Amino acid sequence: MKKLHTIALFGGTFDPVHFGHLRMALELREALGVDEMRILPSRQPRHRESPGVSAEHRRQMLALALAGGGELQLDERELLRPGPTYTVDTLEELRGELGEEVSISFCMGLDSLLTLPNWHRWERLLELAHLVVVARPGWRLPGEGEVAELLERQGGGVGQLHREPCGRLVVREQTLLPISATDIRQLIAAGRSPRYLLPDAVLEYIENNQLYRTATESGP
Repeated sequence: MKKLHTIALFGGTFDPVHFGHLRMALELREALGVDEMRILPSRQPRHRESPGVSAEHRRQMLALALAGGGELQLDERELLRPGPTYTVDTLEELRGELGEEVSISFCMGLDSLLTLPNWHRWERLLELAHLVVVARPGWRLPGEGEVAELLERQGGGVGQLHREPCGRLVVREQTLLPISATDIRQLIAAGRSPRYLLPDAVLEYIENNQLYRTATESGP
């Protein structure tokens, strides 16, 4: 079977983007061996509070963070779509653009996998893409329930991401940098510096636009 062109999507609010996000996405690209790793910022995640700053501010910060490197690309489609963000809509749109001969993987954390049955039209997701789950060392998967049945039925390995366009659930263990966007926002609101937790260009943008100066600017 021929090797497909492979695209992975790394979503989040990126409020603000920091080195934990960037390093995780880069390590995932290398571990999965995909041709493209797209950073996919959400406009308004359905199951979380609204981000603390506007979609345009978050887009600008991501563009600055990704400038000068070709390993990660910015995909703005969810920022341009009004209303709540549904992953299934994004995957349907992307699959419509790319056709059936491209492998698409949507990356998520283990906590997101455990709540998957609550997602909008969640049964459709694996008809459109693979799901790659990033788990911290020491992780445990559920032994029963819908997610356990899904893992048993459609669990797979990295090699299948390169041969099949969709349909596999792959779990990858990865050590994550202990950096939190919430902590960064709290540091800024308290008048303290978050330098070395995020790119200098992003910090300069935050300072120039006086973002996160109050505790009320506290998206997820």
